[in-house]
Amino acid sequence: MSRTWLLRLVIAFSFAQGAVSMARPAVSYRALALGADERAVGVIAGVYALLPLFAAVPLGRRTDHGRCAPLLPLGVVLISGGCALSGLADSLVWMAAWSGVMGLGHLCFVIGAQSIVARQSAPDEQDRNFGHFTIGASLGQLVGPIAAGAVIGGPDMAGTSALALLVSAAVSAVSLTSLWRIESRSTAAGPRAAAPSARVPVHRILRTRGVPGGIFISLAVLSATDILTAYLPVVGEHRGIAPSVVGILLSLRAGATIACRLVMTPLINWLGRALLITTTCLLAAVLCAGIALPVPVWALGVMLVLLGFCLGVGQPLSMTTVVQAAPPDARSTALALRLTGNRLGQVAAPASAGLIAGVAGTAAPFVMLGGLLLAAAGLGARAGRTPRPVEREGHKRHERSTGHERPTGHERSQGHGEPVRPE
Repeated sequence: MSRTWLLRLVIAFSFAQGAVSMARPAVSYRALALGADERAVGVIAGVYALLPLFAAVPLGRRTDHGRCAPLLPLGVVLISGGCALSGLADSLVWMAAWSGVMGLGHLCFVIGAQSIVARQSAPDEQDRNFGHFTIGASLGQLVGPIAAGAVIGGPDMAGTSALALLVSAAVSAVSLTSLWRIESRSTAAGPRAAAPSARVPVHRILRTRGVPGGIFISLAVLSATDILTAYLPVVGEHRGIAPSVVGILLSLRAGATIACRLVMTPLINWLGRALLITTTCLLAAVLCAGIALPVPVWALGVMLVLLGFCLGVGQPLSMTTVVQAAPPDARSTALALRLTGNRLGQVAAPASAGLIAGVAGTAAPFVMLGGLLLAAAGLGARAGRTPRPVEREGHKRHERSTGHERPTGHERSQGHGEPVRPE
């Protein structure tokens, strides 16, 4: 197998995420043009995560005992179809439905891709490889909003937003060109050969130390990113900020996230995983609440750059935490549970944001996000005070690279001889 698998996976994820990041604000602008209010925009944004909420665990179960690669082209087809049909829809109900299809496609792609990274990375490479993998998402989030802002505008908001959705469908299809031989045959066969036993129950995975904390931190960080993408256009409309400027602001946030992930390893070596998560979530909470203030555009840009840097930490480190904490034959399911938490946040957070915005104004949802991130920071601080249990021998070099203390040698995950890694 070619050693370029991670690079090609990052390229494919960049196009798939770029399409979604272009489509999400385009859906908001098209919904506004079709007569939606803030509450309706929140509901449509929430439907994006509704189908994935129910599909994540079954897909993870399938991936634990089979190949990961088939989920990638399936995800691309669903993303492209959801984007194109959203652009052709002429009612809010159909826009919400096709937004859900788009979300299901994104879920398929992400479960398959994350599982490939987990299987094909050594334990001491997982922080780095997950960090590089999520650079693909950040690249898409950088380019997608700029492209949406360049296409959307003028008096025909409904027409230009529909065009942006059709373009995003084509962008997603480009990712198919990087998916050849992305999965090693040996790692694809490994789960079936090594884990023929009964499936690990979901409740047991969720009780494993490290998994719930990783899920909640990921939920909080992704909810912040999602509401920024869906609601900054609404804030821009109320404050008189042009769609092109909103696209630049969202891309500044994504660019700062890329910068964070490029320096992830030095940051972990300097602060350690728990302190890094705690600090960045705390700063992100303050910055999210600050967006609610009527600041000038340049100040909003500065806050979004800092916010993007802080939000860049949570996703890759929560992936590593969940993968290393979960039983070895249930890692894809654990990642799927993490994504289920993400999608639960994507359903509840935009819907709650829509209700709050309808009552307290368009800036209020960002205060809500600040509270969510503050809770995540508290969870990270609590995890930092937890004694570290034993790790398997393959993780020793990883422990030294992240500055964690040596294990105490008495705790292992149930029935698998694997370590239980606290969040």
